[in-house]
Amino acid sequence: MIKSNPQSSGNGKNGATKGHDPQFPESLGSKDGVLVIDKPEGLTSHDVVARVRKILGTRRVGHAGTLDPFATGVLVVCVNRATRLAQFLTGDDKEYVATMRLGFATDTGDLTGTPKTPVTDAAHVTSNKVQETFSRFLGPIKQIPPMYSAKKIGGVKLYEMARRGEEIERAPIAVEIKKLELLDPTDDSGQAQANAQTAPAEFSFRVVCSSGTYIRALAEEIGATLGVGAHLTRLRRTRSGSLSLDNAVTLEELSDLLRSGQGDQVMRSMADAIAMPTVQIGPENRKRVSHGRSIEHPAEELAEEIEGCRANYANGALAKLCDKKNQLIAIAEFDSGKTLWRPRVVLID
Repeated sequence: MIKSNPQSSGNGKNGATKGHDPQFPESLGSKDGVLVIDKPEGLTSHDVVARVRKILGTRRVGHAGTLDPFATGVLVVCVNRATRLAQFLTGDDKEYVATMRLGFATDTGDLTGTPKTPVTDAAHVTSNKVQETFSRFLGPIKQIPPMYSAKKIGGVKLYEMARRGEEIERAPIAVEIKKLELLDPTDDSGQAQANAQTAPAEFSFRVVCSSGTYIRALAEEIGATLGVGAHLTRLRRTRSGSLSLDNAVTLEELSDLLRSGQGDQVMRSMADAIAMPTVQIGPENRKRVSHGRSIEHPAEELAEEIEGCRANYANGALAKLCDKKNQLIAIAEFDSGKTLWRPRVVLID
């Protein structure tokens, strides 16, 4: 069980940093919550975190799920106590829209790399053939992590080895492709970035997948199955768990909202950001949980004390413990043997 310590890092309250930009109010930097940033192309996920730290004036900022520098879209950024929730957010399903170019694979799996397979004419590949190939990748599959990825082996990131010209054997990982479809050429949603076929041998698609799926590797595997090779030219994350582009702001928009005193509009509460069952607790159990103590699963006499626990929970199930104001008190794990909720992460003092 981890208990939050709001002053565990930084130089002031909630880890406030001396590098705070004075043009922005301090108020949002002292709050706990989640921002959904629309990451621009060219920045690393760490670059975004660094900029948010400066804007908010707090060092306690982290992200939940890396995006490649060339990719854009949803980057979930946790602020202050919400950094304790990153472990529960990173495992959420993801949704992407992407464009792949058929004809050759690259060493990075995207347009930033150099060709690693012979250039092949892919003019004969139709949308129907691509969609038919997609069906082979639906469901549980195994992927080999790309050398150009942040995955660590022996404490070293793979992309660091790749930049030195090294390549090592990687064990395949299990992922799940839940949806994989070509985009409708008439789709005007704004998410697509491109029609299904934007240029000869280019196809755009939408994919919903489990956490840890490499879309670059997926495109490369699809190209290999088609016999022509493939790499990504665009990648945009449109959703992570329950957080989508509808909730997102750019870094510039975040700055503008803070200048105008409207930063609260974009900070999601910790309770709203986590997609899991909610158990409502009363004052006595709130106090127990705040000290890291377990609470009983509600019996009939506790019906007024705890609401929302009518369902039968499996052993090890996770739930949000919230008070009647929907403040997130803790993430707890159910012990079916002793019918207790055991706090995993406590988020109040």
